[in-house]
Amino acid sequence: MPVLREIRKPVDKEMHKFESFFYRTMQSNIPLLRIILNYILRRKGKQMRPLLVFLTAGLNGKISESTYVAATLIELLHTASLVHDDVVDDAYERRGALSVNALWNSKIAVLVGDYMLSKGLLISIEKSAFEMLEIVSEAVKSMAEGELLQIQKARKLNITEADYYKIIISKTAALIAACTATGARSVCEDPDTIQQMKDFGENLGIAFQIRDDLLDYESNGLTGKIVGNDIKEKKLTLPLIHALEVASASQKRQILSIVKNKKKTKTEINEVIDFVSTSGGTSYALLKMNQFRDKALAILDSYPDSDYKNSLKEFAFYTTTRNK
Repeated sequence: MPVLREIRKPVDKEMHKFESFFYRTMQSNIPLLRIILNYILRRKGKQMRPLLVFLTAGLNGKISESTYVAATLIELLHTASLVHDDVVDDAYERRGALSVNALWNSKIAVLVGDYMLSKGLLISIEKSAFEMLEIVSEAVKSMAEGELLQIQKARKLNITEADYYKIIISKTAALIAACTATGARSVCEDPDTIQQMKDFGENLGIAFQIRDDLLDYESNGLTGKIVGNDIKEKKLTLPLIHALEVASASQKRQILSIVKNKKKTKTEINEVIDFVSTSGGTSYALLKMNQFRDKALAILDSYPDSDYKNSLKEFAFYTTTRNK
């Protein structure tokens, strides 16, 4: 399985430089805000999104200061969205540590997320990165719409496969498409190239989210997710949606009654997981995930061979084979 350490190699120097660049943007004279921002920085994730910005920039031109601005915009948006998501989901853990809203409160968490979004606006204005700001702003709008659509559909548990794609394109895929589009825009002005990279990111993002949803049905001891967590939270994702579509009316009623139940037993959750597996839900989702990954790879085929291209191909395979 590809590992991020190897994928990072063509832009390793730039990624190290980016970390200090980003750290400087996350400073404040307000003591409470400084404490919270430092807490967030110490628990940074794999930084896959800035990595995508640098790799797509390198694929399409020469990495410049504009690329660092693009990566900073993306990381500010991503981090703000995680802080806000934890409030929306009433989540008290993030990456194995307490979330901002758990340690402080929801009001503070919302304000911290707002602060990071405003920092992104100010940086893009300061650097005259208006086209990149437009790309990122479109992603923010799309993510909010996707979250609201998901909440609306979750109330009635009537999510179709088409609804599912609409939601994940609006949320996960929109952000990853913004990574690849801003990466390209930081080094070139050709609208066709920027759109091509946006399409690459969208297909990659869909594959990424399907893989994330499949992890909820896999018990391998390695996943960072709690198996069955989506079922506990009444989230209908592609494996379960497909399984319900091919189920008999009585099976569908039985499974939906479990999902609707607020207090599910471990036995009931395992019953849903077994149902999804035996009904072909996981294999169907796996097939769809690989189709979207292959669409992303086909876009890369139009580029000449390079270390950047190889790393992006490896990133696509990493996306669909990761265990967390």
